[in-house]
Amino acid sequence: MAIRRAEDIEPAFKAVKGRVDAIYVCGSEALVNNNRVRIATLALGARLPTLYPEKQYVKAGGLMSYAPNFPSLYRRAGDYVDKILRGAKPGDIPVEQPTKFELVVNLKTANSLGLTVPPTLLALADEVIE
Repeated sequence: MAIRRAEDIEPAFKAVKGRVDAIYVCGSEALVNNNRVRIATLALGARLPTLYPEKQYVKAGGLMSYAPNFPSLYRRAGDYVDKILRGAKPGDIPVEQPTKFELVVNLKTANSLGLTVPPTLLALADEVIE
């Protein structure tokens, strides 16, 4: 089901309830970002664990996120600008993949869903919201 506007979010949750075991909320476009609390609330109401592309969604009530560390990416972008300003040709600079990732887990949400997060996963988490 396509979600093109905020009014499509609740019907989408109703459509998948009982048909899926979890939801991955992809993208960080304005529609999803502006409705992150609503999405987390609907997911919790539908008893659906959620995985997100950024930790701000987990802070809004989502279960967990695993994503590149964006401040690290921004610093690397600064290094690219520095190289270009020093005369490097942009086409000669190799493309880099993210090397630092963050795992964020919301234990309040896990408890509300009746989920037990394994201690080994919590030990790997960069941030745990309690």
